[in-house]
Amino acid sequence: MAMSRSRKTLLIITSIVVALILVVLIGLAILVAAVRGSAPSVASNSVLSLRVAGTLPDYVPNDPFRKFLGGPDQSLSTLILQFKKAKVDERIKMIVLDVNMSAVGWGKAEEIRDAIADFRSSGKPVYAYLELGMNKEYYIASACDKIYVAPPGELFINGLAADVMFFRGSLDKLGIYPDMYQIGKYKSAGDMFTQKQMTDAHREYINSLLDDLFNRYVEAIAKARGKSVEEVHALIDNSPYSAAKAKEAGLIDNVAYRDELEKELKTKLGYKETDPLKIVRGSTYSEIEPESLGLNKGEKIAVIYATGDIGSGQSDNSPSGSQSIGSDTLAKALNDARDDKTIKAIVIRVDSPGGSGLASDIIWHAVVSAKEKKPVVISMGDVAASGGYYIAAGASKIVAQPSTITGSIGVVAGKPVLRGFYDWLGISNEYVLRGKNAGMFRETEKFSPDERAKFEEWIKTTYYEDFVPKVAKGRNKDAAYIDSIAQGRVWTGSQGKERGLVDEFGGLDRAVELAKELANIPKDKGVRRVILPVPRTFLQELMAAGDETRSGGTQAKQQQAVLAALPEDARRALRYAALLDRMKNGESMLLMPFDLRVK
Repeated sequence: MAMSRSRKTLLIITSIVVALILVVLIGLAILVAAVRGSAPSVASNSVLSLRVAGTLPDYVPNDPFRKFLGGPDQSLSTLILQFKKAKVDERIKMIVLDVNMSAVGWGKAEEIRDAIADFRSSGKPVYAYLELGMNKEYYIASACDKIYVAPPGELFINGLAADVMFFRGSLDKLGIYPDMYQIGKYKSAGDMFTQKQMTDAHREYINSLLDDLFNRYVEAIAKARGKSVEEVHALIDNSPYSAAKAKEAGLIDNVAYRDELEKELKTKLGYKETDPLKIVRGSTYSEIEPESLGLNKGEKIAVIYATGDIGSGQSDNSPSGSQSIGSDTLAKALNDARDDKTIKAIVIRVDSPGGSGLASDIIWHAVVSAKEKKPVVISMGDVAASGGYYIAAGASKIVAQPSTITGSIGVVAGKPVLRGFYDWLGISNEYVLRGKNAGMFRETEKFSPDERAKFEEWIKTTYYEDFVPKVAKGRNKDAAYIDSIAQGRVWTGSQGKERGLVDEFGGLDRAVELAKELANIPKDKGVRRVILPVPRTFLQELMAAGDETRSGGTQAKQQQAVLAALPEDARRALRYAALLDRMKNGESMLLMPFDLRVK
């Protein structure tokens, strides 16, 4: 059918508009790059103003254009670097840290606290300013010299609460039966689909995790505020607090509006009353190159970020901020770093609950191959469990925070049986099969006894011949011992270190230092971090949004846009529904047994 004249006209106009928009965007990008060409001026006796807010992904390219178009503009690595630069920058005399409803996990919160402590070792102070503080915000703020809260502000340090979602009730209503198989007493990923509440084993290690996190939280506050553990327990039990009550209780140092705080800072830094306070915003200070302060110089160490669910193909780092780990992308980055003779060591930052068993194994192989030529050190973020631990197990050393969630060495697989759902919709189907097990993954039938026996045999092979032996070899442990502490159980980094799953405590900085030591780079020499794969700019990501070869192409991007508009709990539910759907063809999942939220 020929296209109508009006449709042709509309198509032409649309094409022209899109072209004009692209020209404008490219022009703006060139302008931004030109502006960035010269470093901003920082006056002496300045105060650096930083903020902790939002999700703080591990890494976002330093690309102002990303912020201009609404993408995430700050990352954990950027924030930590700001502290490192300010520590050696004589023009910066102190930091004011605005802590506002952060969505970071407990591992990242500890990493921020470490960065604060490292900065304070220079003799320069850090003041925290909050308008509303929950558990995690206060935990971060407590690492600072002083804590200020706005007069109408409040502290909700009510203690920690963990919640886990179960979908069996929803599946029952839809007529979907989860025919699952899992290996490991504690591998309860299938429980999300097969149960409506925690099993005894599930409840056991959730309580163990929460006890460990809560005890560390209480001890950190007690040490920071000069109180006993018993006093902090009592303060938590009597929460929440208004700003004034929080000061009376000794939880904070002062109640003040932001301008009142700035007046106090002027006095502390010796300003005249009429002088304006010299404040450098974090967005401006990020343009100060670390090399200008003597940082990030020396031998090269590759830093590879592995964030999100693990799957086959290309990684995703979309303009909207969603991230995933693609086995092709990560394996290529590892191979490139391995073969580059100018790179002396490799650090992989893992923040992942796992995913595809096949993809995890491909990445594990690339890690082991790289380790044959140079040191490979793992830095664990908030979560490095199941497939996330699988890809870490073959490294030279593993560094994690005490509150990192790790372990979960186990396998879960199965399929959703849709017979009841199809009956409800009035759909019928028939299978014509050739081969005894050709119908193993029929989506309308449960596994037959013979099929289940075959299926279980295959999953046991994945666990007993792949996962456990590879972890045992990587950790220099007996396979029977690894099996005894595996069983799908999730551990904190502290518990993992006690059991030999983790080597040292620390964040990415400690992992880089350890890689430097293993590469025999002298202590008095610096190192330069090289990010692999080479980060794509925001514009490049936008231009690639329609590329069908990346992350599922246009359809995947459209799905991500829809998901981004949904409430958080709905996004969590749909994420696990998608994982269940991936299992229907027999894909084994090395997946953390729950999407744990501790608030």
